[in-house]
Amino acid sequence: MTSRSSDAVLWFNGRIATCDADMSEFIRGAILTRGDRIEWVGDEGALPEGCDASAIPRHDLQGKWVTPGLIDCHTHLVFAGNRAAEWNRLLNGATYEEIARSGGGILSTVTATRRASESELFDQAASRLECLLQEGVTTVEIKSGYGLTLADERKMLRVARSLAEHYPVTVRTTLLAAHAIPPEFAGRGDDYIYAIVDQWLPTLHDEGLVDAVDVFCERIAFDVTQSEKILSAAVSLGLPTRMHAAQLSSNGACQLAARYRALSCDHLEYASEEDVRTMATAGTAAVLLPTAFLHLREKQLPPVDELRRQGVHMAIASDCNPGSSPSPSLHLAAALATRLFRMTPAEALAGITRNAARACGVAERGVLKAGGVADFVTWNVESLDEIPYWIGRNSCAAVVRSGAVVSGSV
Repeated sequence: MTSRSSDAVLWFNGRIATCDADMSEFIRGAILTRGDRIEWVGDEGALPEGCDASAIPRHDLQGKWVTPGLIDCHTHLVFAGNRAAEWNRLLNGATYEEIARSGGGILSTVTATRRASESELFDQAASRLECLLQEGVTTVEIKSGYGLTLADERKMLRVARSLAEHYPVTVRTTLLAAHAIPPEFAGRGDDYIYAIVDQWLPTLHDEGLVDAVDVFCERIAFDVTQSEKILSAAVSLGLPTRMHAAQLSSNGACQLAARYRALSCDHLEYASEEDVRTMATAGTAAVLLPTAFLHLREKQLPPVDELRRQGVHMAIASDCNPGSSPSPSLHLAAALATRLFRMTPAEALAGITRNAARACGVAERGVLKAGGVADFVTWNVESLDEIPYWIGRNSCAAVVRSGAVVSGSV
């Protein structure tokens, strides 16, 4: 190996947490990058043969802890308006399901989002994205689902793509047209599904706007039969699938997702032992959304112990959205996962790095490894446990994305 290329950089004097399956650490570690990729990571005293550290640019990590760039694998960042009035109803005892059935919920945000221009949606989404970037997020998944027409779903996905062009972040777009039945299709849920399957999905896929497909399989949204039509259509186009599953009830959504080897099932408060078993067999990740759990004042906990026993990969995400999780903070989600769901600090860290990468289908991210993308974060903490320990404190010191410092200094 040679390290004479002008784009080779050595990052040294760091406490490196690779976040691989063994959660390996190098207490005096170094990372050798070339362009936007990691060429080597390990003990500083064991640089690879042929690496002349004096001949390439060097960055002193100042003894700070270093982790992979964080990944927020479930967000709804692109929307207009807010639902503070509905939040007051929640505080006074109304349930999320009751609000949705009375014409509020997702459909109220649909109205605001349809009225907003692309530039207005971009500005509102950008302010939320900036909060995540300040916390060390380098990859974010963004769902559609507040347009519910072809033109408005396209508008949302275009905004998501535009965010990636204007900010130092990788964006994975997810078509969630099957989020709710729009007013135009009231009482005609099957017709709406056919519109998505026959026209919208192929069109948006051809336009290069869709990286994955999601569906809200729930009694206030779409049943298992309707959801399967969406998953089948996505798979036929070679697109990975995801599923909003078992948030309000246990209806077979997890097992359907597992049959299609979905990347993830998300929420999972009502997931059964059988649901978990089928997810484990399929390699489907569990995305836990503790901020939504808190905001909706839920009582049914997701089966974390069973997920752990079955070896299901547990990710954590902000679920930033106006109705159930008005929080653009992945740090808060990780902190709440340890308090509310009894996840360990190590599980929380894996949940916002390695396992979140799995849920997004971006295996080259979320772990500091040779061949991986050179996205990493340095932290103003004495121990890794502090990352999910602090509530309301941002400990991110610097962010490196694709081998370049984009925030803070190194």
